[in-house]
Amino acid sequence: MSQPLRAPLEIGFDYTRSLGPVLSEFLTALAGRRILGARGADGRVHAPPFEYDPDTSEPPGSLVEVGPAGTVLSWTWVAEPLDGQPLAHPFGWALIRLDGADTAMLHAVDAGSPAALHTGLRVRPRWAASPAGSIRDIVCFEPGGIAQAPGRAAPAGLDQPVTMITTPVQLRYEHTASPGESSYLRGLAEGRLLGQRCPACGKVYIPPRGTCPADGVPTTEEVELPDTGTVTTFCVVNVPYQGQRVTPPYVAAAVLLDGADIAFQHLILGCAPGEVRMGMRVQAVWKPRAEWGTTAENIDHFRPAGEPDAPYESYAHHL
Repeated sequence: MSQPLRAPLEIGFDYTRSLGPVLSEFLTALAGRRILGARGADGRVHAPPFEYDPDTSEPPGSLVEVGPAGTVLSWTWVAEPLDGQPLAHPFGWALIRLDGADTAMLHAVDAGSPAALHTGLRVRPRWAASPAGSIRDIVCFEPGGIAQAPGRAAPAGLDQPVTMITTPVQLRYEHTASPGESSYLRGLAEGRLLGQRCPACGKVYIPPRGTCPADGVPTTEEVELPDTGTVTTFCVVNVPYQGQRVTPPYVAAAVLLDGADIAFQHLILGCAPGEVRMGMRVQAVWKPRAEWGTTAENIDHFRPAGEPDAPYESYAHHL
């Protein structure tokens, strides 16, 4: 029996958001090496500040300065840091209650070893040399009860308040394909499109799901399908984005392969976007065989097949 396929996958994008008045003031203050908190309706000071009071749902009034030194409440040790974490060498994640605050903030502590990190440890921030108005203006915390290490003067801060932030988001993981998915991918490496048929209702699913979502029974019978199909629905993509491999405008469509009972999404090229329509007959355009692998990218796109449009009744129940 063939072993399931495995591959490392990575998802990454830059997340950009605008800041409201509270977070704008908080991050702008960080650039000047000041940490602000928000006083709640119950009198407790939250640091970092909340945007809306957890009890009254009202925005906070004026923010109050806290810390910057604080006390470790709890912690865990990171022996092998991951890419993108605050420090490249072993460090601790800790919940730190800053002086003057009633809640804790999560940040890295550069303690040197887990033996030096403990609950109750007094810590101070290690500030970035060049402030940017980001939580990373605090590089990490380090042992020491005084507010600032000797010889480190505070910068002047920023000329303008921080109103936007961009945060890179990355997720790396190892994906193990199911047996049905593995058969589908191995078929693609041979230029074949393999689906699976439900033994109860007879529907054919591609890519295979392993079980029929309607009947809940395993699907083990393989069915080879042609690389022709019908556009059931589509949209014209006009908005550019980072990493886009096709210049807009172009069409992303749901393609129902002949003999299948569920459509899958793919590109429609080889014609003007305005010519794509529901019921349009299309055929797969494969990459050169030397570029094939166990991936759906073997099919570069679909193009018009030059056949008469499929009647609406033939695909209406697949929308």
